[in-house]
Order: sequence, then structure tokens, then C-alpha cells
Amino acid sequence: MNLDSFLNMQITDGVTIGDVLTVDFLASVLGNVVSAVVILLLGFIIGGWAARRVRKLGERHPKLDVMLFNFLGSILRYAILAITVIFVLNRFGLETTSLVAAMGAAGLAIGLALQGTLSNVAAGVMIILFRPIKVGDFVEIADEMGTVKDVSLNYTELASLSNTQVIIPNAQVWGNTIENYSVYPTRRAEWTFGVSYDADLKLAETTILDTIMADPRAKSDPEPFIQVNNLGDSSVDFLVRVWVDASDNFGFQTDMKRKVKEALDAAGIEIPYPYRTVVMAGGEAPAEA
Repeated sequence: MNLDSFLNMQITDGVTIGDVLTVDFLASVLGNVVSAVVILLLGFIIGGWAARRVRKLGERHPKLDVMLFNFLGSILRYAILAITVIFVLNRFGLETTSLVAAMGAAGLAIGLALQGTLSNVAAGVMIILFRPIKVGDFVEIADEMGTVKDVSLNYTELASLSNTQVIIPNAQVWGNTIENYSVYPTRRAEWTFGVSYDADLKLAETTILDTIMADPRAKSDPEPFIQVNNLGDSSVDFLVRVWVDASDNFGFQTDMKRKVKEALDAAGIEIPYPYRTVVMAGGEAPAEA
């Protein structure tokens, strides 16, 4: 095969190797490649800039939900990148209509194969839009308790009480009961204190309530509640409820257990142990346990 025959060999209909090797053709290809690279770079730059602007808008105003604007920023970035890819394909003369149809069919197949993942994404969208939780909230979800660190499209991240990372798929978050301890500014602390049947109930009530209300974290409005709630086998049980700031609730409840115990001891009020009388076989003297 001589050079002329090689150059006249057709690659596609009407296009020969000689046509491809011409300066004009190579220049047009190089120009398309450079244009495609420039369009891609601009797409990435504009997409990143637009996403950052949307996220900063949520950070600038404290009343706006940061998670929602992070989500909207990501959606905007991916949309700009998708448009950029379409421009690049058009630059090379590719028919994008058939490509979009093929991508739709491929997307359907992928969606069927990734139903679990897509359910997490759908749940993530619902969480971000309806905002039952937000970053910084202290919550209990699916028997896991901790502070919300992040809500992405696939999972929710918590920091547990021992500061370990807990990852919960969004489908479980959206499909479970969410107990959010951070929504309301105040909470009601609750205790049950038992005293002996021989104790002066009025003195016990006054001692318990005065000890709790002496703490500056206790609120007098709404009015605290204390009442005999149960007559147990060996104790009379007081139910006590006092309102506090939500951020003080856990520490306040644990502190008061010790302080009330010490106050009852100082007042000479017995906190009884469970006991029973055991009669031994053979006429032996009864023993208390």
C-alpha cells in the first residue's frame, strides 16, 4: 500500500485519513479540546462559587437553617456541572438528546439496584426540608443519643455522650421517633424520693422542696410540684417536678439526688432500705433481712 492509498482510506463515511491529517482538521480538534477544557474549568469554578455563596447566605443569618442552605448549595453546584457537561458534548458535535435518554434509562437501572441508598437520599431531603433536627440539637434517634454534628443526603452524624461518632442512615432517622431535647428552652426535671413510713411527711416535703428550690437553676414559674405519689412496700414516695433551662436539666437532676439525700439525713428523716422478716424452720428465732 502506497502513501496515496493510505491517505485516501476512509475512516467514516466521507472522511479519509488524509482529511484527518490536514492542518485545518487538527486545528479544529485542538480548538474543541481547548474550548472543552475551558468550559469545564469555568463550570467547576462557577459551580463552586455559587455553592459557597448559597452556604454563606445561610451562615450570615442566624434564623436561617445552615443545613438547608448547604443542601441547596450542593444541588446548585451539581446542576451547573450537568449543564457544563452538556455544553462540552455539544462542542464536539454530539447529539445530547439521545445521550439524555440513555442516561435516563441507565439512571432507572441504577435506581432499582440502589433502592436502599436512594431511600436514604429521599429521607435526607425530607429531613433537610422539614427540619425536625438541626446541627447542634441534642437528640435521641433509634435508641442512639447524642448531639447532631451533620445531616447529609445519606446519613445523620451524632456525637454520643462519650464523644464517639454515631452514623445513622437517614431512612432510619426519618422512619423512627425523634426525641429532640433542644427544641424548647425549658424542661421539667422529675425525681421520686422515698422516706420511711415513720417519717414526718410535712417535714420531708418541706426539706425536699426547699433543697431543690435553693439551687439557682430551679425556676419558681411555672410553680414546682411535690406530692405523695406512691405507698410502697417499705417507703412513702414523693414525686417532685421542677422546671429548669433545657441546658441545665441533666446536671441539675443528678446534683439534686445527692443534695436531697444529704438534706434528709441532716433532718433525721430516714430513707428506708427494703427489708423482710424471715421465720426459720424448727422453731428458731426469726431473722430480719
